[in-house]
Amino acid sequence: MNELLLEPVQRRIIPTVRTSHYVLRPYQDETADRCVAGLMAPRPENGIAVLPTGSGKSLVIASVVSRLDGPAIVFQPSKEILEQNLQKLRSYGFSPAVFSASAGSRRIGDITLATIGSVFRNHRKFAHVRYVIVDEAHLVNSKKDDSMFMQFLAGLPDVRVLGLTATPYRLTTDGYGGSILKFITRTRPRVFTKVWHVVQNGDLFRAGHLARLEYKVVKTGFDRSRLRLNSTGADYTDESVRNHFATLNFSDQIVRCVSRLHELGRRGTLVFTRFVEEAEYVARRVPGAAIVTAKTTRDERERIIREFRAGRIPVVSNVGVFTIGFDYPELANVILARPTRSLALYYQMVGRSVRPHPAKEAAYVVDMVGLSSEFGHVEDLELREGTHERWAVWSGGRQLTNVYFGNNQVRSNAAGERSPAPKV
Repeated sequence: MNELLLEPVQRRIIPTVRTSHYVLRPYQDETADRCVAGLMAPRPENGIAVLPTGSGKSLVIASVVSRLDGPAIVFQPSKEILEQNLQKLRSYGFSPAVFSASAGSRRIGDITLATIGSVFRNHRKFAHVRYVIVDEAHLVNSKKDDSMFMQFLAGLPDVRVLGLTATPYRLTTDGYGGSILKFITRTRPRVFTKVWHVVQNGDLFRAGHLARLEYKVVKTGFDRSRLRLNSTGADYTDESVRNHFATLNFSDQIVRCVSRLHELGRRGTLVFTRFVEEAEYVARRVPGAAIVTAKTTRDERERIIREFRAGRIPVVSNVGVFTIGFDYPELANVILARPTRSLALYYQMVGRSVRPHPAKEAAYVVDMVGLSSEFGHVEDLELREGTHERWAVWSGGRQLTNVYFGNNQVRSNAAGERSPAPKV
């Protein structure tokens, strides 16, 4: 790989990022170098680059496509993230085309931003494309050969593929009913086979590129042992969470946490709840608060985001909406009020607050359900390479991926009985 990095790229299809507007940080430049080398290597392999939330993925993407020797298509998981990346790429001096029905455009260019749902049956229109770049690559569904990405790539067998993600693992279930987080380079079938580059969370926090986090663990009486795991062992059952929350008057405790942050003069709070009724309760009890769920219309969601960013809405209580792609550097507080067994979900929730801003000395991570003790602090998450390129996530001496969920717990089977989880 190092030899490849020394080889000059002969032709650039578009101007490079204008240094008068933005200069790449060393880790961004190195990541782009490794990705370009991997994409243009003589031996065809698809790889991933692991970049923490807030590290500037869009700038890395811009640098990569500026140095490729052929047209590229860049996939985003949603219209909202596509529009964010489009705005950022334009600010860097690029004019990409957009091919997405939800965005109201079906243009193709040397650089095309797209959503997979709009193009997976139209691979013939992209026969000229040499490179595919996938933002939020962990969302690629490769479990079935007939998935949209697998269909699209099958129609373009000669393309090279790069994935970028902060959470490069997927939940899989074995024949014994055990659930395990595996790196996306280890799942079968798979799109990505190599890890081309890793940027560690801790390095960016120590360098001051990400906001300092202060974890505030709230004593709510929450007890994970009172919850039941579902039939796969992947997460807790809704019924057990609701029953436990009812004994704790949990919704009232969320309101008190929000009110306390307001008393401390901290503005801009994003609350993550598991159930819609909790989010609605917070919105009713907290003056000026808003709620966003999967049923919130696009126009209403965009209005709430505008008002929240402008400071006119002090609190947004959301249910599974703002976990990916919500870019708001001024965000000062996140409240974790939903238990989960998902490391990726925990990381993404905390990740909404890690972007630095001059008005934010530190972000508060208010933990009401013990997630920081279960997974460790986000800044301590570390990717380690084992034998045979078997990567894993570690935190505080504990391995969090490539081990069974519930290893030291019990989980409920389909009949409601509780039995030990299988050992790896």
